[in-house]
Amino acid sequence: MPTQGFNIKSLMQNEFKLNVWDIGGQKSIRPYWRNYFDQTDALIYVIDSADRRRMEETGVELAQLLEEDKLAGIPLLIFANKQDLLNALPPQDISKGLNL
Repeated sequence: MPTQGFNIKSLMQNEFKLNVWDIGGQKSIRPYWRNYFDQTDALIYVIDSADRRRMEETGVELAQLLEEDKLAGIPLLIFANKQDLLNALPPQDISKGLNL
């Protein structure tokens, strides 16, 4: 189920603390993404592998994120969700669709 709005979780293991910001991708909230860029250590970008119709749109959004000064040089991990579905795009098509 897609994230609606924003979910914030903190995980603690020994002396390691991880703050996770799960920020939905709806067009209406995308302008608010940049409020969460300060002190970002990594970006995990989750896409719907079976949503061929929006692959170009998500590629454009990812490119815009990668142009942000506050995100320069941070590690990027792309999760291709729903790979178990028959209509899921294979990894090479996802890479092409995201202009990686």
